[in-house]
Amino acid sequence: MHKLGRSVVVAAFTLAVSALGAVVAQPADAAHTAVAGIAGSSQFKTAVATLDAQYDRFVAELVQLTEIPAPPFKEAERAKTYAGMFKALGLKDVSTDAEGNVLGLRPGSDPKAPLVVMAAHLDTVFPAGTPVKVRRDGTKLHAPGVGDDTRGLSTLLAWIRAMDAAHITTRHSILFVGDVGEEGAGDLRGVRYLFTKGVYKDRIGAFFSVDGSNPAHIVNVAVGSQRYHVTFHGPGGHSYGAFGIVNPMAAMSQAVTDLYAIKVPTEPKVTYSASVTGGGTSVNAIPRDVWMDFDMRSADPEALAKLNQQFLDILQKAADHENQARSTRDGKITVEPKSIGVRPAGSTKPDAALVRSTVAAVKALGYSPVLGASSTDSNLPISMGIPAVTIGSGGTSGRAHSLDEWTDVAKPEGLRGMQVGLLALLAAADMQLH
Repeated sequence: MHKLGRSVVVAAFTLAVSALGAVVAQPADAAHTAVAGIAGSSQFKTAVATLDAQYDRFVAELVQLTEIPAPPFKEAERAKTYAGMFKALGLKDVSTDAEGNVLGLRPGSDPKAPLVVMAAHLDTVFPAGTPVKVRRDGTKLHAPGVGDDTRGLSTLLAWIRAMDAAHITTRHSILFVGDVGEEGAGDLRGVRYLFTKGVYKDRIGAFFSVDGSNPAHIVNVAVGSQRYHVTFHGPGGHSYGAFGIVNPMAAMSQAVTDLYAIKVPTEPKVTYSASVTGGGTSVNAIPRDVWMDFDMRSADPEALAKLNQQFLDILQKAADHENQARSTRDGKITVEPKSIGVRPAGSTKPDAALVRSTVAAVKALGYSPVLGASSTDSNLPISMGIPAVTIGSGGTSGRAHSLDEWTDVAKPEGLRGMQVGLLALLAAADMQLH
């Protein structure tokens, strides 16, 4: 395992962004040749036949897992079921680590070769108590979390069965993972543990995250984020009797105004948002405490770091400005920014072997591959210099993170899309042809 310096990460980002949103040409290189060989093999054809024959089982497992609630930080029940599924499929060393990730190993022929990780996340964005009963309307399944990322979880199971039925051997061992904490405040805690504290942390050479359904999309650029819960404190007082003293609401309002006055670049894209707010005591009281959550994002580490420092400076200047503008006889305004999430930025270069072979796999199934940027589990390994991409599970989905989320399990398109990820995985893990 090695880490890229900032200059290398930025250089990689510069190369990657030129490909964002653009259709990638079919690579005429070793990666394409290897993928074509796997796709044309009798083993892969047997694996595809297995995906076809067991497609209804894939759908049934998708429904089963969706109906097990997995709210943020409460994924244990779904994890327990998923671990049981890993064991039933014969994966080795199945375990649930200290953070809650479910791990299962499919050994390769070379025990010294770096591991290839194939992961999907267990958690959903929905709080405890959200109804998760699946409703079927034709080929569409409707339920919170059914597409993001439960379809990914069930796709991993289908791939394992297909590989076993075809007696596929890979040189690299494959570590299948159902990870926790991908969504929201989870702050990538599952993959963070996997790569920094987990038992396999020094053995991983490549990483796939299955998140989303579109099989043509390949996320190779990690959109980083900085998130804060900011509290402005003041003395508080009666809205009439204490009028004229400092007001934390005024300071916070000034901070928001100054943040939104910042002109950020569009290339690389940089964003900020004042998102959630609260505080105060009563309509007739100058508040003692008010708070707001902020989110800042970019795929460029240096641009994100610059915005982060500007933001922190703005907070302090807003407090200072209010202390100068009104009376501090009862106390001053102070500001307390608390970090509530950090997702690292970076990229896996478009010419990296993992990206080239994944592009070739997408092309082999008749799709036009598109490289893109997003914030996913791949952020963590990418920031550490480990080749990583996020891929789709196949089929189509919509309304993610909403109560009317859906995924379409129509077999022709679903089966075709599932082959992309399996082909990319077999190429990365160096399938042994015979």
